[in-house]
Amino acid sequence: MKKCMSWIFALFIAITSFSQPKPAKLFSDHMVIQRQKPINVWGTASKNEKLTVTLNGKTSGGKADKEGNWLLTLPAMEAGGPYTLEVKGKTTVQYSDVMLGDVWLCSGQSNMEWPVSASKNAKEEIAAANYPMIRHFKVRNTVSLTPENDVTGGEWQVCSPSTVGNFTAVGYFFARDLLASEHVAIGLLNSSWGGTHVETWTSGSSFFSTPEFASMKSKLPTSFDGLIAERKKKAEELLARVQGTLPTRGEVNEYKMMDYNDNSWAVMQAPGLWNGNGLGEFDGEIWFRKTFNVPADINLSNVKIRLGKIDDTDSTFVNGVFVGATSSYIEPREYKVPPGVIKGTGNVIVVKISDTGGGGGMYGEPGDFYVDFGVTTLSLAGDWRYRIEKMYNATAGVDPNAYPTLLYNAMIYPLLHAKIKGAIWYQGESNAGRAEQYRTSFPLMIEDWRKQWGYAFPFYFVQLANYQAGGGTSSNGGSEWAELREAQTYTLRLPNTGMAVIIDIGESKDIHPRNKQDVGKRLAAIALAKTYNKTVAYASPEIDKVDLNGTQAKLHFKNVNGGWKVDNKYGYINGFELAGADKQWHYARAWIENGDIIVMSDNVNSPVAVRYGWADDPSDLNLFDKSGLPVAPFRSDTWPGKTAGKSFNF
Repeated sequence: MKKCMSWIFALFIAITSFSQPKPAKLFSDHMVIQRQKPINVWGTASKNEKLTVTLNGKTSGGKADKEGNWLLTLPAMEAGGPYTLEVKGKTTVQYSDVMLGDVWLCSGQSNMEWPVSASKNAKEEIAAANYPMIRHFKVRNTVSLTPENDVTGGEWQVCSPSTVGNFTAVGYFFARDLLASEHVAIGLLNSSWGGTHVETWTSGSSFFSTPEFASMKSKLPTSFDGLIAERKKKAEELLARVQGTLPTRGEVNEYKMMDYNDNSWAVMQAPGLWNGNGLGEFDGEIWFRKTFNVPADINLSNVKIRLGKIDDTDSTFVNGVFVGATSSYIEPREYKVPPGVIKGTGNVIVVKISDTGGGGGMYGEPGDFYVDFGVTTLSLAGDWRYRIEKMYNATAGVDPNAYPTLLYNAMIYPLLHAKIKGAIWYQGESNAGRAEQYRTSFPLMIEDWRKQWGYAFPFYFVQLANYQAGGGTSSNGGSEWAELREAQTYTLRLPNTGMAVIIDIGESKDIHPRNKQDVGKRLAAIALAKTYNKTVAYASPEIDKVDLNGTQAKLHFKNVNGGWKVDNKYGYINGFELAGADKQWHYARAWIENGDIIVMSDNVNSPVAVRYGWADDPSDLNLFDKSGLPVAPFRSDTWPGKTAGKSFNF
C-alpha cells in the first residue's frame, strides 16, 4: 500500500511539474492585439520556468520569477492576421485566429455596459452583425481592495448575429464605423459596470495622493470581512423585522400556487426598487404575489403579462403556471399566458426575483406594469405582497461603490500590460449628486489611467443625455445633471480628449436611452478626426464668448460645422434663459444674426448671465450645426449650483 501511495505521489509531482504555463485570462482564441506597439504577453508558470512566446514569426524568450510570474515582450507589428500565438514552457499553449489591429477600452457604467440586444432596432442590428473583424471581450464584474494580477474571466468573441447581442452597444456601433474607415481589426475591451461611481475606477496611488481625498486613506479597510459581517447583521435585522425567519423548502414550493394564503406577507409598492422600499442594500431572492380580477366580457385567448424591468432576474407564474423568465436587468418583461389559465376572479401573478448586487426589484413607470388583454389593459402597479426566501452575504455581493479603487484594482489594473489604442467612456449619472467635485475626480481618473498605462492615449467620453432625473426643464430649480455635463465639458481641457454631446437623443423617462447607434457614431467621428486624422465633423458647437450689451446677449460659438441648422417645429430657437442681477431665470427668445446667436427676454431688462439647456431634461432643444451635431449645454455665470460642497465619502 505504501509503495502504491508513493507511486501516486510521484505521478502527481511529475504531472504538476509539467503543467502548462498559464497566460493571463485576457489571452484567448480570436483576441485582438494592439498594432504598432510592443506586444506584452504575461501570466504564471512554475518558478524560474523558461518560456518563449511566438507571434507572426517573431519570438521572445525569458523565464518566470521565483513567484512564477512572467512577462515577455514582442516587437511592435503592423495590422494583420489571423495568426497563432504560441506560449511555450515545459508544455505549449496556443491561441488561434489572433488579429493585430486597434484595441479600444470601453468603460463606465450601465450606458456603456448596455448590450446591443436591448438597443434600438435590436432585431435588425443583430441580424446584420456580420463583422468578423470586430472582436469583444467583457471583463467580469469583480471588486478588490488591492490590485489583482488577472481578471476573473472573460473571452474574446467574434462579432456575428449569434454573439453581438451581448456586446456593449456603444462600443459595437463605435467599432463598426472605425472598421468601415480603417479596415483593421477592432478589439473592444469592455470593462464596465452599471451604477458605478468614478471614484471606484481610480487607483489608490492617485486617489489618495490628491489633497481632496488624502485623509480618506486611513478609512480603507484591509479586507471585506467587516463589511460582510455588517451587511449580514443588517440583513438579519431586516429579516426579523419583515417576516421573522426564512421559509422552509416546503413553504417555498407553495408560493407560486393560486390558492396559497399570503395575507401574512409584507407589502411593497411596485414599480420600485427594494432599496427605496425599506430593504436598504438587501441582496437575495424575494417572492412577490398580486391578485387581480378580470373585467367582464374579456376575451382570454391572447393575454400577456407586462412587468416593466426587473433587477436582476425573474421567474414568473400565473395561477401556478410558469409563463417566463428573464436574466437581464435591462429587459422589459413580456410573457404570454397560455389559453385557459386565467379565470374570472382571484387570479394570482407570482414573480420570484433574484438580485446579486446593487438595486433589486421591479422598476420603470407605473404604466409599464399591466395585464394586456389585447383590447384593454389592467394595471399591475401598486401593492404587491412579498416574502424573502434567501439572503446573499458574500464578497461577490460587495457594492462596487462601497470604497474607492475597487474596480480599478479588479477590472483595470489586470489590463495594464495590454496596449490599447485609446478609451471610450460613458459614465456620470451616478456622480450627478456631487457634480461640482466631478471636475476634480473625472480628470483625476483619466490622468491616472494614462499614468498607469505609461502613455497619454486618446480618451473620448459621452456627455450625459437629457433625462428627467428630478430637476425638470428650467434653471430656477437648479440641475445636478446640468452641472455634471458642465464638469464633463471642463474635462476637455485635458489634452487628447473629446466629448460626444447627446443632449438631443435621451429619453425623459428612461435613464438608458435606446439609441446607442448615434452615441457610437459620434464617438467614432471624434476618433476618426483626432486619432485617425480623417476629415469629418466631430465636435459639437461650444460657447466661445458672451457679450452682454444692454437688453440682449450676443453669443459667439466655435466648432459650428458648416453654419447653423434650426429645427423649426417650435418656430424659434429654444432652450435659452437670461437672468438679471436678481439671479432669477426667464425663458428668452433667440435668433441667428451674422453667424452669432442673439438672446433677449422681455422679463430681463439688463441681463448679466445666460444659460442654454441648463436642466436635467432640456428635451426641446433645437439648435444644431449643419453636420447635425447639437450645441453643448452651457452657462455664462459661476453662481453656486445644487452640488456645491457635496463631496465623496465612504
